[in-house]
Amino acid sequence: MRKFALAATLALACTLALGACSNQGQNSSQQAAASSQATAQTLTRPTDPTDSAAWGKYLSQVLSQHLQGMTASRPYPYLVPAGASSAVVAERSRQLDSVTGVVLRGVTPGNLLAFGGPSSKDTAALIEAAFKDATAGSMKGVIVLFIGDQADSAAVQAAVKASGATYRFVQM
Repeated sequence: MRKFALAATLALACTLALGACSNQGQNSSQQAAASSQATAQTLTRPTDPTDSAAWGKYLSQVLSQHLQGMTASRPYPYLVPAGASSAVVAERSRQLDSVTGVVLRGVTPGNLLAFGGPSSKDTAALIEAAFKDATAGSMKGVIVLFIGDQADSAAVQAAVKASGATYRFVQM
């Protein structure tokens, strides 16, 4: 009788353990599906070009999905503002000076520079201007990610090519 009780207890414990593993696997797959669904829902391009907080969030989410090949501790994102006001034009000019300095000094291989903003044309123009004087091969092993419109991609790719950087494009 004791042996029967011990065997029944052991069988019950195994059944419960296997059931828990099965539920845990289902919960993990359900959580993963919910997470990917939430990500897909949050990747909506903001409609207000002046909402820099929404654009920053959007570009961060896009960037987080395109970090393959980066070995640095973090990417270097550049949110290029859109608009023609004097304040926005001045901000883009300061940003261009900063990016041009980075490109001319060179970047350590394994880093990722990401560019995006409400206006693909403004973003493309900034990248083209920043890379126009890049030394050939100076950015070998660096990834340049352009988040914009397909119509602007070829010009950006041509501007980045001489530096030796790996060019990536993501359709906004």
